[in-house]
Amino acid sequence: MERKRTDVRKLAGMALLTAVVVILQLLGSFIRFGPFSISLVLIPIVVGAALYGAGAGAWLGFVFGLVVLLSGDAAAFLAISPAGTILTVLLKGTLAGLIAGLVYRALSGRKKGPDGTQQDTLSAKPLAVIAAAIVCPVVNTGIFLLCSVLFFLPTITEWAAALGFESAGKYMIFGMVGGNFLFELLFNIVLSPVIIRLIRIRKKTRTE
Repeated sequence: MERKRTDVRKLAGMALLTAVVVILQLLGSFIRFGPFSISLVLIPIVVGAALYGAGAGAWLGFVFGLVVLLSGDAAAFLAISPAGTILTVLLKGTLAGLIAGLVYRALSGRKKGPDGTQQDTLSAKPLAVIAAAIVCPVVNTGIFLLCSVLFFLPTITEWAAALGFESAGKYMIFGMVGGNFLFELLFNIVLSPVIIRLIRIRKKTRTE
Protein backbone atom coordinates (compact mmCIF):
# COMPACT_ATOMS: atom_id res chain seq x y z
CA MET A 1 0.00 0.00 0.00
CA GLU A 2 2.81 2.38 0.92
CA ARG A 3 4.64 1.55 -2.32
CA LYS A 4 1.49 2.30 -4.32
CA ARG A 5 1.06 5.64 -2.54
CA THR A 6 4.69 6.51 -3.27
CA ASP A 7 4.20 5.69 -6.96
CA VAL A 8 1.11 7.90 -7.16
CA ARG A 9 2.97 10.80 -5.53
CA LYS A 10 5.88 10.38 -7.91
CA LEU A 11 3.57 10.25 -10.93
CA ALA A 12 1.76 13.40 -9.80
CA GLY A 13 5.03 15.18 -9.06
CA MET A 14 6.51 14.25 -12.43
CA ALA A 15 3.37 15.37 -14.24
CA LEU A 16 3.57 18.75 -12.50
CA LEU A 17 7.27 19.18 -13.25
CA THR A 18 6.75 18.16 -16.88
CA ALA A 19 4.10 20.87 -17.24
CA VAL A 20 6.43 23.40 -15.59
CA VAL A 21 9.21 22.50 -18.04
CA VAL A 22 6.91 23.02 -21.02
CA ILE A 23 5.61 26.38 -19.74
CA LEU A 24 9.02 27.74 -18.73
CA GLN A 25 10.61 26.76 -22.04
CA LEU A 26 7.85 28.49 -23.98
CA LEU A 27 8.27 31.61 -21.82
CA GLY A 28 12.06 31.42 -22.04
CA SER A 29 11.94 31.50 -25.82
CA PHE A 30 11.10 35.22 -25.54
CA ILE A 31 14.17 35.97 -23.35
CA ARG A 32 17.38 36.17 -25.36
CA PHE A 33 21.04 37.00 -24.89
CA GLY A 34 22.34 37.18 -28.43
CA PRO A 35 20.78 34.85 -31.01
CA PHE A 36 19.65 32.13 -28.60
CA SER A 37 16.96 31.98 -25.92
CA ILE A 38 17.54 31.42 -22.21
CA SER A 39 16.79 28.00 -20.73
CA LEU A 40 14.69 28.62 -17.62
CA VAL A 41 13.78 24.94 -17.42
CA LEU A 42 17.03 23.74 -15.85
CA ILE A 43 15.73 24.43 -12.32
CA PRO A 44 12.70 22.06 -12.57
CA ILE A 45 14.98 19.52 -14.25
CA VAL A 46 17.33 19.64 -11.26
CA VAL A 47 14.38 19.47 -8.85
CA GLY A 48 13.02 16.38 -10.62
CA ALA A 49 16.45 14.74 -10.74
CA ALA A 50 16.97 15.36 -7.01
CA LEU A 51 13.50 14.29 -5.91
CA TYR A 52 12.88 11.31 -8.19
CA GLY A 53 16.26 10.20 -9.50
CA ALA A 54 18.42 10.38 -12.60
CA GLY A 55 15.76 8.75 -14.80
CA ALA A 56 13.30 11.50 -13.93
CA GLY A 57 15.92 14.12 -14.70
CA ALA A 58 16.57 12.49 -18.06
CA TRP A 59 12.84 12.49 -18.90
CA LEU A 60 12.43 16.16 -17.99
CA GLY A 61 15.52 17.01 -20.05
CA PHE A 62 14.07 15.09 -22.99
CA VAL A 63 10.80 17.03 -22.71
CA PHE A 64 12.83 20.25 -22.63
CA GLY A 65 14.50 19.26 -25.90
CA LEU A 66 11.23 18.22 -27.48
CA VAL A 67 9.64 21.59 -26.72
CA VAL A 68 12.67 23.38 -28.18
CA LEU A 69 12.21 21.46 -31.43
CA LEU A 70 8.44 21.89 -31.62
CA SER A 71 8.51 25.60 -30.73
CA GLY A 72 10.80 26.44 -33.63
CA ASP A 73 13.59 27.67 -31.35
CA ALA A 74 16.07 25.48 -33.23
CA ALA A 75 14.87 26.48 -36.70
CA ALA A 76 18.21 27.97 -37.77
CA PHE A 77 19.98 24.69 -37.10
CA LEU A 78 17.20 22.52 -38.53
CA ALA A 79 17.76 24.29 -41.85
CA ILE A 80 21.41 23.16 -41.78
CA SER A 81 21.08 19.57 -40.55
CA PRO A 82 17.71 18.24 -39.36
CA ALA A 83 19.16 14.97 -38.03
CA GLY A 84 22.08 16.72 -36.32
CA THR A 85 19.75 19.27 -34.75
CA ILE A 86 17.31 16.70 -33.40
CA LEU A 87 20.16 14.63 -31.94
CA THR A 88 21.83 17.69 -30.42
CA VAL A 89 18.73 19.17 -28.83
CA LEU A 90 17.40 15.93 -27.37
CA LEU A 91 20.80 14.65 -26.26
CA LYS A 92 21.91 17.78 -24.42
CA GLY A 93 18.71 18.07 -22.40
CA THR A 94 18.48 14.37 -21.60
CA LEU A 95 22.11 14.07 -20.50
CA ALA A 96 21.90 17.30 -18.47
CA GLY A 97 19.02 15.88 -16.42
CA LEU A 98 20.54 12.40 -16.19
CA ILE A 99 23.97 13.53 -15.01
CA ALA A 100 22.50 16.08 -12.59
CA GLY A 101 20.54 13.24 -11.00
CA LEU A 102 23.60 11.00 -10.79
CA VAL A 103 25.65 13.78 -9.19
CA TYR A 104 22.93 14.51 -6.65
CA ARG A 105 22.60 10.82 -5.77
CA ALA A 106 26.36 10.40 -5.37
CA LEU A 107 26.73 13.40 -3.06
CA SER A 108 23.53 13.02 -1.04
CA GLY A 109 23.83 9.33 -0.23
CA ARG A 110 20.65 8.40 -2.08
CA LYS A 111 20.11 4.68 -2.59
CA LYS A 112 17.31 2.21 -3.22
CA GLY A 113 15.34 1.19 -0.18
CA PRO A 114 14.02 -2.33 0.57
CA ASP A 115 10.77 -1.52 -1.26
CA GLY A 116 12.66 -0.46 -4.39
CA THR A 117 11.99 3.27 -4.02
CA GLN A 118 14.73 5.91 -3.93
CA GLN A 119 15.62 6.94 -0.39
CA ASP A 120 18.13 9.46 0.95
CA THR A 121 20.46 8.19 3.66
CA LEU A 122 21.30 11.83 4.39
CA SER A 123 19.18 14.96 4.46
CA ALA A 124 19.08 17.23 1.43
CA LYS A 125 22.71 18.35 1.42
CA PRO A 126 23.42 21.82 0.04
CA LEU A 127 26.59 20.52 -1.62
CA ALA A 128 24.65 17.86 -3.54
CA VAL A 129 22.02 20.35 -4.70
CA ILE A 130 24.53 23.04 -5.70
CA ALA A 131 26.67 20.50 -7.56
CA ALA A 132 23.64 19.20 -9.47
CA ALA A 133 22.54 22.77 -10.21
CA ILE A 134 25.99 23.55 -11.64
CA VAL A 135 26.39 20.31 -13.59
CA CYS A 136 23.04 20.69 -15.37
CA PRO A 137 23.85 23.88 -17.37
CA VAL A 138 27.48 22.79 -17.85
CA VAL A 139 26.42 19.53 -19.50
CA ASN A 140 23.64 21.23 -21.46
CA THR A 141 26.03 23.83 -22.91
CA GLY A 142 28.94 21.42 -23.29
CA ILE A 143 26.95 18.94 -25.38
CA PHE A 144 25.62 21.80 -27.50
CA LEU A 145 29.15 23.04 -28.24
CA LEU A 146 30.42 19.55 -29.00
CA CYS A 147 27.55 18.79 -31.37
CA SER A 148 27.94 22.22 -32.99
CA VAL A 149 31.48 21.26 -33.96
CA LEU A 150 30.34 17.85 -35.21
CA PHE A 151 27.31 18.94 -37.23
CA PHE A 152 27.36 22.69 -37.91
CA LEU A 153 30.98 23.87 -37.96
CA PRO A 154 31.15 25.02 -41.64
CA THR A 155 28.05 27.18 -41.25
CA ILE A 156 29.13 28.48 -37.85
CA THR A 157 32.48 29.46 -39.38
CA GLU A 158 30.61 31.49 -41.99
CA TRP A 159 28.51 33.16 -39.30
CA ALA A 160 31.65 33.99 -37.29
CA ALA A 161 33.37 35.58 -40.29
CA ALA A 162 30.28 37.61 -41.18
CA LEU A 163 30.13 39.00 -37.64
CA GLY A 164 33.83 39.80 -37.48
CA PHE A 165 35.00 37.05 -35.14
CA GLU A 166 38.53 35.74 -35.61
CA SER A 167 37.50 32.11 -35.37
CA ALA A 168 34.47 29.85 -35.07
CA GLY A 169 35.61 28.87 -31.57
CA LYS A 170 35.53 32.46 -30.30
CA TYR A 171 32.13 32.99 -31.87
CA MET A 172 30.70 29.86 -30.25
CA ILE A 173 32.02 30.83 -26.81
CA PHE A 174 31.41 34.58 -26.82
CA GLY A 175 28.73 35.02 -29.45
CA MET A 176 26.55 31.92 -29.16
CA VAL A 177 26.60 30.64 -25.59
CA GLY A 178 28.59 33.03 -23.37
CA GLY A 179 25.84 35.23 -21.95
CA ASN A 180 23.24 32.46 -21.97
CA PHE A 181 25.47 30.02 -20.10
CA LEU A 182 26.42 32.53 -17.40
CA PHE A 183 22.79 33.50 -16.89
CA GLU A 184 21.66 29.87 -16.64
CA LEU A 185 24.51 28.96 -14.29
CA LEU A 186 23.90 31.92 -11.94
CA PHE A 187 20.13 31.37 -12.12
CA ASN A 188 20.57 27.77 -10.98
CA ILE A 189 23.03 28.61 -8.20
CA VAL A 190 20.91 31.47 -6.84
CA LEU A 191 17.81 29.29 -6.77
CA SER A 192 19.59 26.29 -5.22
CA PRO A 193 18.18 27.14 -1.74
CA VAL A 194 14.69 26.92 -3.26
CA ILE A 195 15.49 23.41 -4.50
CA ILE A 196 16.74 22.43 -1.04
CA ARG A 197 13.54 23.77 0.49
CA LEU A 198 11.37 21.79 -1.96
CA ILE A 199 13.28 18.59 -1.17
CA ARG A 200 12.87 19.09 2.57
CA ILE A 201 9.14 19.79 2.20
CA ARG A 202 8.76 16.60 0.19
CA LYS A 203 10.70 14.61 2.84
CA LYS A 204 8.52 16.04 5.62
CA THR A 205 5.32 15.27 3.69
CA ARG A 206 6.49 11.71 2.99
CA THR A 207 7.16 11.01 6.66
CA GLU A 208 3.82 12.36 7.89
